[in-house]
Amino acid sequence: MKNDYNVAYISGITLVATLGGLLFGYDTAVISGAEKSIEACLISPLGLGAFAHGATVSSALIGCIIGGAVSGFLSNRLGRRKSLLIAGALFFLSALGSAWPEFLLFRSGEPSLGLLWMFNFYRIVGGIGVGLASAVCPMYIGEISPADIRGRLVSCNQFAIIFGMLVVYFVNWGIANGQTIEWINRVGWRYMFSSEAIPAGLFFLLLFFVPESPRYLVLIREEKKALSVLEKINRNKEKAGRILSEIEGTVAENVRTFLFSYGKTVIVIGILLSVFQQFVGINVALYYAPRIFESMGAEKDASMLQTIVMGLVNVIFTVLAIVTVDRWGRKPLLITGSIGMAAGMFAISILSFNNIIGITTLVFIILFTASFMMSWGPICWVYISELFPNKIRGQAVAIAVAAQWAANYFISSTYPPMMELSGGATYGFYGLMAVLSALFVWKMVPETKGKSLEAIEQTWKK
Repeated sequence: MKNDYNVAYISGITLVATLGGLLFGYDTAVISGAEKSIEACLISPLGLGAFAHGATVSSALIGCIIGGAVSGFLSNRLGRRKSLLIAGALFFLSALGSAWPEFLLFRSGEPSLGLLWMFNFYRIVGGIGVGLASAVCPMYIGEISPADIRGRLVSCNQFAIIFGMLVVYFVNWGIANGQTIEWINRVGWRYMFSSEAIPAGLFFLLLFFVPESPRYLVLIREEKKALSVLEKINRNKEKAGRILSEIEGTVAENVRTFLFSYGKTVIVIGILLSVFQQFVGINVALYYAPRIFESMGAEKDASMLQTIVMGLVNVIFTVLAIVTVDRWGRKPLLITGSIGMAAGMFAISILSFNNIIGITTLVFIILFTASFMMSWGPICWVYISELFPNKIRGQAVAIAVAAQWAANYFISSTYPPMMELSGGATYGFYGLMAVLSALFVWKMVPETKGKSLEAIEQTWKK
């Protein structure tokens, strides 16, 4: 019998887990409203230039790499739920620490290298939380989801990421709206960072009310607890028992559990999916959005408002992915998105070479981001949550996610100096990466629509 699962129960679990995605988006995008104030307060007074600015804006990504790298160890040793609890605590600490990096150590309003390092330390702490959440949230959702709606539910995590970005765009705009640059540079940016403490605290508390992943429970030989969770997810007890048997079969098989137990191809595909998701340049548009719009001639408030418009477009097209991923499949969405991104970036490159800045540029930025949000944004995370076999999922997801954050850091930190050399060449590079991403998916990535995690595992055994 199809659809014999407890929709309300699964939806509740997914909603709590996706708060981790919301915080992922909130933490990574909050810098977009504060980066010019950070430059004015902490970087320019010290005589530091574009490299220090780019490194500070993207410093959280160092933590993301660390969090992604240790996510496999933590999720295998402590479990998926406890790993998310750690992430929630890190988000909360980072929110308050980034807002007041002087706490106990420095005097407020006196810039110094030590204060700049402390600000970056707290951003890195938040980044570790993001890295953990980015790996464990989709993995957790994927492991509790029925096969025929797994793509939709994991894609909800991407929706939460984008919604978190949209929320923080509104928060940043609301804080800055009508205020002087002096006030924003003095205290406004602190309110932007500290606002994250509210969803972080909520996420931490709600995690105490969700179960551990049944597949993790089987891995640690807690089959009775796993069956109890599966029976709550699936109204049909016979089906729950059958799923438990399939999971036990994959865990009990006499396969050596090192990373390449199922071959190297699955690991390489996971890493390349992650790298291409970042090398197309999406986070340049997200992190530097207000500055990009200001370079197009928009005023401070108008650039913030245009960033909100972009955020709304992102939400709409992420919803399109959620609706279609389990009907159309993963590969068609990825290839279509790559084509749209390439068209958008090549057009922006041509406009940049010809010094044409205006509403046309905005249209192509929206084309690029919309194409990403209906494809590589959510679908990459769907693949990462479902490609890897049960026994190596924690390790493999950690490697794929760490690679993604390393690529993210490289692209984000090199954007300011690359733009100083040539804006047209910079956007052309991102367009080329979009073309290569389409060819990669077409040639190497398998379709996983409608298959159970255990059925997908058989692909790599063959």
